Amino acid sequence: MTPPEPVQAVKQRRDRALASLVSAVPYAQFLGIYFERHGDELTAILPYDEKLIGNPLLPAIHGGVIASFLEVAAIIELSWTTIWPDLEAGRVTPEDMAQNLPRLPKTIDFTVDFLRSGLPRDGYARARVNRSGRRYASVHVEAWQDNRARLFAQATGHFLMPQPG
Repeated sequence: MTPPEPVQAVKQRRDRALASLVSAVPYAQFLGIYFERHGDELTAILPYDEKLIGNPLLPAIHGGVIASFLEVAAIIELSWTTIWPDLEAGRVTPEDMAQNLPRLPKTIDFTVDFLRSGLPRDGYARARVNRSGRRYASVHVEAWQDNRARLFAQATGHFLMPQPG
């Protein structure tokens, strides 16, 4: 019987796979978006930067930045839930992903509800996959800053899933 893989090796493998997945979205790097992972749960983080301000009089984060942040969170969550079983079973490795980045879902539509101004501070988002089939998926995203119970934006998106081959 083979001994189980050390927990640190499992964490490092998962983190490398997530980094490969996020690197497939160059705009995420431009905005500074990164993800924290706890098991299979992801939290997207948008660190505050002066370039994100759309209205310097308030100041408030630009609505396009907020919408992009939510869409990136949705796409990465959807992709992560899709590759998770293969990653855990060892059918896909982080090295495979770095060599051959996975095809990402394509946005069909994305509706954002701006609930309050995005203040000049870090933003956080969590996405939940409502439905994911072979061809179509539906995802809901919520974003907050200081208090998770006080959302500043939420969104629902529908995505065309990448076809194998």
